[in-house]
Amino acid sequence: MRKRRWTRMMVGAGLLAGVGLGMPPAPDPVVSAQTDTVAAGGRLYRGKGDCQACHGWAGDGRKMNLQMPDGANLRASTLTREQLVFVIKCGLPGRYMPAYDRRAYVDDRCLGRTRADLDRMGLQLFDPPATLQNREVERLADFLLAKVVGQGPMDRQKCIDFWGEEARVCRTEFPD
Repeated sequence: MRKRRWTRMMVGAGLLAGVGLGMPPAPDPVVSAQTDTVAAGGRLYRGKGDCQACHGWAGDGRKMNLQMPDGANLRASTLTREQLVFVIKCGLPGRYMPAYDRRAYVDDRCLGRTRADLDRMGLQLFDPPATLQNREVERLADFLLAKVVGQGPMDRQKCIDFWGEEARVCRTEFPD
């Protein structure tokens, strides 16, 4: 009797294990969250932050809007995540990079300086198209690190990876 019960239990366990063999593995929640974060950052780059207006759609400094100032070539950048977050939040006074943190230069969070300090120094700070929340700045930095910063010149495969599909710009800028 015990032997039969043991045999049935082992067969049942084997069947359950076999069912699992045909199934794709469950997605890794960490990888899935990172992918979602990078995708959200890409939407911020192209949308709310409108970073492509100055930095170009590929982040190579080839701006999309000719009325906007030239942005840095982020593809050649060596900035760390911490540095990216700081520059996005605090901008670069005296240059054209706006501060996306709505409290930048109101208190001492940006280099211990206020707008009055910048005015005394003759440094202009441009307004962003929109301010970003902390989590949006983090997502934008994650996107830049994953898809742009230090990635070198754009090519067709990088273009497809950047957009997540064979976008029209990939075909026109990088024909076969």
